[in-house]
Amino acid sequence: MTPILLVEDNPDDELLTRRAFAKNRISNPIIVAHDGAEAIELLLGADPILPAVVLLDLQLPKIGGLEVLSRLRADERTRLLPVVVLTTSKEDSDLLASYGRGANSYVRKPVEFEQFVQAVGQLGIYWLLLNEAPPPPSPQVVTR
Repeated sequence: MTPILLVEDNPDDELLTRRAFAKNRISNPIIVAHDGAEAIELLLGADPILPAVVLLDLQLPKIGGLEVLSRLRADERTRLLPVVVLTTSKEDSDLLASYGRGANSYVRKPVEFEQFVQAVGQLGIYWLLLNEAPPPPSPQVVTR
């Protein structure tokens, strides 16, 4: 199964997300990046991963979520990668900036656990089962 990349620095939110996926019987492996720099390394580094979807928090240490999103969209390998901003921010400026930088979706984290479970379940059904993702980019062929 294709993994899900969760970019989340809050251990409580990470645990809630894992529990919500388990409760919804979504068994894709979850890889966690605890800051923006780790997310960039996982997605654009020497041995990159290509997850089914990235769940991206905005308020991250080292490199913020909006900058992570900009870098993903600037790179041909991740330009079309589905990215869902999953945040507690209620700022219209964050919503507009996220879409402006290429987010596929913007979801506010519900405060109540049952609502959070339901939201994660809907995200999983849509992005992992219903959505048809573009094919992965072809590796560059180097000729001499």
